[in-house]
Amino acid sequence: MTSTTLELPRELVSRPPEAPPLDVEPVDVEGVDVEGVLRGDPRPLAENLARCVIEILAGTRSLDQIARWLSSDVHAHLMKRVVLSQRARAARGEAPGRLTFRMGTTVLSEPRDGVVEAVVIVHGRARSRAVAIRLEALGLRWRASAVHVL
Repeated sequence: MTSTTLELPRELVSRPPEAPPLDVEPVDVEGVDVEGVLRGDPRPLAENLARCVIEILAGTRSLDQIARWLSSDVHAHLMKRVVLSQRARAARGEAPGRLTFRMGTTVLSEPRDGVVEAVVIVHGRARSRAVAIRLEALGLRWRASAVHVL
């Protein structure tokens, strides 16, 4: 059995016509900046990230659960901290335990458009800690470009 190829005439093989450009006026909507990027309230994200970072360092949560909200530098930095925390717990013979803490005050600052710096106070049984987070707008969402636990 031989195979045959079918060739179409050139008139039938053509590109579809390009659509004309749309002339759309920008719409003024509350919560949308000039470039059309939606910016939600960063406070809940900062508080949730702080809570998650404390749990990650305690060994009760996986770092991969918050990876999408972290820059690659922050992810690498937290991974080093996780390894050090695991080694310290292993040296003391401790297992990761459930933490008891409550969220304290959250202070937000906006040094420039598209950047929010937050400090979240986390109160534990033995001590209180401050979690400093820098959020930068990336498309339609916020991403942490710096996280420090003090």
